Amino acid sequence: QVQLVESGGGLVQPGGSLRLSCAASVGIFSVFGGDWYRQAPGKQRELVSSISNNGNTQYSDSVKGRFTISKDDGKNTVYLQMNVLKPEDTAVYYCHTYHKQFRKHYWGQGTQVTVSS
Repeated sequence: QVQLVESGGGLVQPGGSLRLSCAASVGIFSVFGGDWYRQAPGKQRELVSSISNNGNTQYSDSVKGRFTISKDDGKNTVYLQMNVLKPEDTAVYYCHTYHKQFRKHYWGQGTQVTVSS
């Protein structure tokens, strides 16, 4: 069973930075890559950023240029560095990966990010 555990959320002022971490119980990111999603109150969950097994990255237009996704395969961890945070970035952020052989989605428990003065 794959477990994903996020950390690093919190309260930050507009313009500030946070780094989220997602630690997996097994080395799944090196095989299938990983993603960060977020869900704001009253809104659907949306894809923020993805990193493939070989390190290719993608970003939503709303975070491009401000957020950076990375991974450390030796630590089974995916990161999301968030800079120049805005109030509209406030959401619960979820780590995700998809096991292609098992055809199964794995999600973390979520970590709250609040951007407010």
